[in-house]
Amino acid sequence: MKEPSIKTSLTEVTNLLPNTPPCRIFFKNEYEQPSGSFKLRGIGHLIAKSLEQIQDSEKEIHVYSSSGGNAGLAAAYSSKYYQVPCTVVLPKTSKTNVIEKLKSLNAEVIINGNHWGEADSYLQNVIIKELNTELIHPVYVHPFEGELLYDGHGCMIDEIVEQFNHENIPLDKVKGVVCSVGGGGLYNGIVNGLERHLELTKVPIIAVETKQAPTFNESIRNGKIIHLKSVNTLATSLGSPYLSIKSFENYFNHKTYLEEIDDLDSIKGVIDMFNLLQIYIEPACGTSVCIAFDKLNLLTKLNLNYDDIIIIIVCGGSGINDEVLNYYKSLL
Repeated sequence: MKEPSIKTSLTEVTNLLPNTPPCRIFFKNEYEQPSGSFKLRGIGHLIAKSLEQIQDSEKEIHVYSSSGGNAGLAAAYSSKYYQVPCTVVLPKTSKTNVIEKLKSLNAEVIINGNHWGEADSYLQNVIIKELNTELIHPVYVHPFEGELLYDGHGCMIDEIVEQFNHENIPLDKVKGVVCSVGGGGLYNGIVNGLERHLELTKVPIIAVETKQAPTFNESIRNGKIIHLKSVNTLATSLGSPYLSIKSFENYFNHKTYLEEIDDLDSIKGVIDMFNLLQIYIEPACGTSVCIAFDKLNLLTKLNLNYDDIIIIIVCGGSGINDEVLNYYKSLL
């Protein structure tokens, strides 16, 4: 079954950056996905596989998602792509333009909860539980957990390998992949993708989150999954109250450098990205992109040579426009 995600560009930005990096920097441009973010890879893959398994059912197939925005958009886009109905439950913090985009994709939008965890609980424990399952077959889409999700996200690494091979760039020059972390779905997908390629199995991941949503750091510090009592971050798409168990396990099995930055660093990444390339990204994406601008110091521990390569996953995000960008500028 053909999937809704597309191949995205991989661009070298080394000579475009305002500060000289210690190595070559490549952006993997997941903002090019039709839904606006990398989420379409895993969620499109998950929905495709679910539909393959139940396509002979006489029940109505209905996709259900909870999201800070981008997972919901990926679910809605995939559902429209496959012509099945979709319901998305969003927390109250979700941005108006994301809600409008969901509705434009024919999704039913329900607002409930103060953060993603509460929205997801309402979806699973109220909406899905009350369904007449004799008539409806629900396809539940978790925004960051599940092996099918990770397999789909991991395809971006397969694509990077193909793109480097096409340009005759040796894979042994890849010394790290930078990604932002909320619940850990992207991180897990990158681990899966790297471990599918012998030359990349030992490539470390630089996982970046904000101090205002420290789910990964708190879990590692405490030696167990920690559920945050509250999540109050400008990077709302990273606002998960807990980390996936798979991410916790991957941290101990795959070389990972865990970094913590401030919300304002993420905001600065958004603005720097727009100033450099006129590309809109969310603070959740600015969290990783800022490494290429004001946070190059976070790469020093890798002992990089000038011809080594760092890949930054520009994960995208739809919760931004001119008005929001101007608001972010006012915060700095």
